[in-house]
Amino acid sequence: MGGGKPWQAVAADEHSRMFVWDDWVSTQNFWKQLLSGAFIAIVMTGLDQDMMQKNLTCKSLREAQKDVCTYGFAFVPANLLFMALGVLLMMLAQKEGTPLPAAGDELLPMFAATGALGTIVTVFFTIGIVAASFSSADSALTALTTSYCVDICERPEDERLRRRAHVGIAVVFVAFILLFRMLNSTSVIDAIYVLCSYTYGPLLGLFAFGLLTRRAVNDRLVPYVCLASPLLCYALDITAQHLWGYRFGYELLMINGAFTFAGLWATNSAKKYENSH
Repeated sequence: MGGGKPWQAVAADEHSRMFVWDDWVSTQNFWKQLLSGAFIAIVMTGLDQDMMQKNLTCKSLREAQKDVCTYGFAFVPANLLFMALGVLLMMLAQKEGTPLPAAGDELLPMFAATGALGTIVTVFFTIGIVAASFSSADSALTALTTSYCVDICERPEDERLRRRAHVGIAVVFVAFILLFRMLNSTSVIDAIYVLCSYTYGPLLGLFAFGLLTRRAVNDRLVPYVCLASPLLCYALDITAQHLWGYRFGYELLMINGAFTFAGLWATNSAKKYENSH
C-alpha cells in the first residue's frame, strides 16, 4: 500500500469502528465506555500518588491543570496509531491465511515471534516490552516494599528486611503473573480493566464518601464494606447474565463504588466529622 491507501483501508475495515451507539447491551456501548472511562481515569490516575506526583511540582493549579490536559491529549494520536496498526495486522493475517489468535493482544507478538515482520521489528518489539515492563515494575516494587517495611513492619531503617521484602514481593509478582496467564482467557487490557472495576471500586467509593459528605465512618466496619462491595458486584454480574442475558462491562466500577458509598453511609455514625485544623 502506498500514499493514503493504508489509512483508507483502515477506515473502510469493520474493525476500525470505535463507537457502538445502537446496542445498549454491548460492553462497547459509547455511553457506558465514556462514563466508565472517566471514572477509570479518576481512580487509576487521579488517585494514584505515583502517577500524579509530577503534577505536584507545578508552580500553580492552572499549570497543573494544563499539564493534565496536555498529558491526556498526547495519548490520542498514539492510541489512534496503535489501533490503525492493529487493523492492518489483522488485514495482513487474513491476506496470508494466518488464523487469528483468541486474544487480540497476541496478534503482534505472533507476527514478531515468527519473524514475518522482519528482524528489526522483532528486536524493537522485544526492547519495547522489556523497557515498559521494567518501568512499571520498578515503581510498583519500590512502593510495595516501602509500604511493607514502613507501614506493616514499622522498621524503615532495617536494610536486611528491605532486601528480603524486595525479593519476596518480586517472587509474588512472578507468581501472580503466571497465575494470571493460566486463568485469563481474554486480552490483557480487557482483563486489567475488569480487575480495576473490582479492586478500584471501593477506593472510588471511599474517595466519593470523603469528598461529598462530612460523616464520620465506623473504622472497624470499613474493611468489611470494601470487601463486600466487589462480592456484591460479582453476584450481580452473574445474576444479570442468567436472568436477563446482560453482561456488565467496565461500568461495574461505578456500581462497585456506589455499593461502597451506600455501605459506608449505612454503617457510619450520624456524627459529622470535625476538622480540628
